[in-house]
Amino acid sequence: MSPRLMSINQQRQKKKPLFDCTVCHKKFTQAGNLQIHLRAHTGKNLFECDVCFKIFTLPGNLETHLRIHTKEKPFECHVCFKNFSQAGNLQAHLRIHKGERPFNCNVCDKSFTQAGNLKTHLRTHTGEKDFECTLCFKRFTQVGNLQTHLRTHSGEKIYDCTLCNQTFTQSAHLQSHIRTHTGEKPFECTECHRKFSQAISLKMHLRTHTGEKPYECTECHRKFSQRSSLKMHLRTHTD
Repeated sequence: MSPRLMSINQQRQKKKPLFDCTVCHKKFTQAGNLQIHLRAHTGKNLFECDVCFKIFTLPGNLETHLRIHTKEKPFECHVCFKNFSQAGNLQAHLRIHKGERPFNCNVCDKSFTQAGNLKTHLRTHTGEKDFECTLCFKRFTQVGNLQTHLRTHSGEKIYDCTLCNQTFTQSAHLQSHIRTHTGEKPFECTECHRKFSQAISLKMHLRTHTGEKPYECTECHRKFSQRSSLKMHLRTHTD
């Protein structure tokens, strides 16, 4: 383990939670946060959304949530006039214009505009995977990745193409699909300026310039730039 990574773990140990929920054993560093959390178990002093009946432990969280239903976005960027439903999201957005990245990783020196993004990034160094699928027990570093994974079990496809009604489990897959209708090719090769509709297609193309061949035959150790080429080659060993 690198000295920097050890430093992260030591810092986390210093911030060891002191307050333990006796119901679910979730831990907190402040007594006040534990008291707020306990409302979820006791059902006391909770705040309910009149539209979808979702429950919140703090009135401010309910107020923010209600903007999902009202579509209200009262916080406006004075630079590009983009609107946001939360003040925190606006503050994070403004850092993009200012070029500010105040949250620095002390392992690889990568920097971020939001503390949450840094926290997620740190898991790539520590190997932490806090979010577990209750069906197959696969673990993930981000809750969003877990939610996407759960759709592989449920078969749920929540992203609809308005042009052909095809559905997708992930927003990124829908965006990629839409380009088959629009003909948009936003990914450009910096070497020959050829354009592609998908990032993966550009990545594969770049190997024609770099000579990279990441796929190796385990039988004869011949290398290939594309997985499909390796699969075709493997048949020469089985025939």
